[in-house]
Amino acid sequence: MSDILIVDDERDIRELISDILEDEGFATRLAGGSDEAMAAINTEPPALMILDIWLKDSRMDGIDILKAVKRDNPDVPVVIISGHGNIEIAVAAIKQGAYDFIEKPFNIDQLLVVIRRAMETSRLRRENQTLKRKDVVSSEMLGNSAAFRSLVGQLDKVTKSNGRVMLSGPAGSGKEIAARYIHGHSNRAQAPFVTVNCAGVAPDRMEEVLFGRETAERGVEPGLLEQAHGGVIYFDEVADMPLGTQSKILRVLVDQQFTRVGGNDKVRVDLRVISSTNRDLEAAIRAETFRQELYHRLNVVPISVPSLEDRREDIPLLAEHFIAEFNRSQGLPQRALSEDAVALMQTMVWPGNVRQLKNLVERVLILGEGTGPIEARELPGEDERGEDDGRVVLSGALATLPLREAREAFEREYLLTQINRFGGNISRTANFVGMERSALHRKLKSLGVVTSAKSGVRVAHVDEEQAAE
Repeated sequence: MSDILIVDDERDIRELISDILEDEGFATRLAGGSDEAMAAINTEPPALMILDIWLKDSRMDGIDILKAVKRDNPDVPVVIISGHGNIEIAVAAIKQGAYDFIEKPFNIDQLLVVIRRAMETSRLRRENQTLKRKDVVSSEMLGNSAAFRSLVGQLDKVTKSNGRVMLSGPAGSGKEIAARYIHGHSNRAQAPFVTVNCAGVAPDRMEEVLFGRETAERGVEPGLLEQAHGGVIYFDEVADMPLGTQSKILRVLVDQQFTRVGGNDKVRVDLRVISSTNRDLEAAIRAETFRQELYHRLNVVPISVPSLEDRREDIPLLAEHFIAEFNRSQGLPQRALSEDAVALMQTMVWPGNVRQLKNLVERVLILGEGTGPIEARELPGEDERGEDDGRVVLSGALATLPLREAREAFEREYLLTQINRFGGNISRTANFVGMERSALHRKLKSLGVVTSAKSGVRVAHVDEEQAAE
């Protein structure tokens, strides 16, 4: 995509333009009619297109070709030329997305100025797309836990298909990174990945944002669906999409086309749709805030993204990754993690999930103590975890129990926390708490703590009947 396609029904004109451009170091291709032009574009989109408005004996005129190019290859600048130019044609061309308009007979210096500007625009657009693709690649997924491996296994199964995926999971768990992983490993990886923040767009603007608009003053303004053509459209927190928009999106999924706000022309799109939600969509359907038909269209392949608490083993790896990332992006210290800090982080409650962990790491690096290993005392909220100057502060309920019952309650909660921290691995838990594996098994049985599989991951919980015995 580095040459210029010249489309003109007059052979002398297209060859003259080609000779001028080749003398300036540009590569060119030539087309004398609409069929040749469309075949050339479909074979390899050019970096720039010079297009005559009037194409004698052609199936499509220049405006028709312009519409097709802006629909299927919106990043290709199109310079319109015409021997019958007037202000109405110029306005019509610009409204449809033309980069500029030149009237025949043209001034060569003027032509070269416009073409150099347009080629620079094309180069910048290509660089922007390259940077976006690099950003997708850098959105890598990290983890070694059973829950993480199970997630990646499911994602790998859907990367090569075109099926619609619904990612569910709590806020901050990494649903968008999972969506980017699917895109980055699919045959659409070189095409756009466009995010629709369903909760962040005002309901009265949602349709303009999605479908774009056409006005006499500003011409064509492509929406997010059009920008995602050929790639992936990601509906982030789709439960927040307005009901009226839901019915129109449903129609797009069925027809693969739509009309811009204020426009009349149908815009065709080729999209893969990935959605995410942290809410119960079936409950939203019962509450009549989400359309059941849209749910079934989007929920073709449901995938659950685990919370951070379901993958505590991954916390050290994720924290180290964020430390390195902040060192590169902000110049913050490249600090290691002490064993005590890791142990504490793996036992903390993480309602904000991976996003909360990232924020915590940034906070500690900004406010931290030097460049040595991060210590447990630097982590926030120690008083809330029941620690104060080395003393353990008892909860009201625990303080009212007899010693034997209080000890059992403490041991039960402590061992539950450690087993879940190590992903249900009894050997690693026994090693950490300093007990023989057999002794730990006996202790767990006496406390009524059992482990079971949950979505392929072993977790510990209390068997109330056994604990009561």
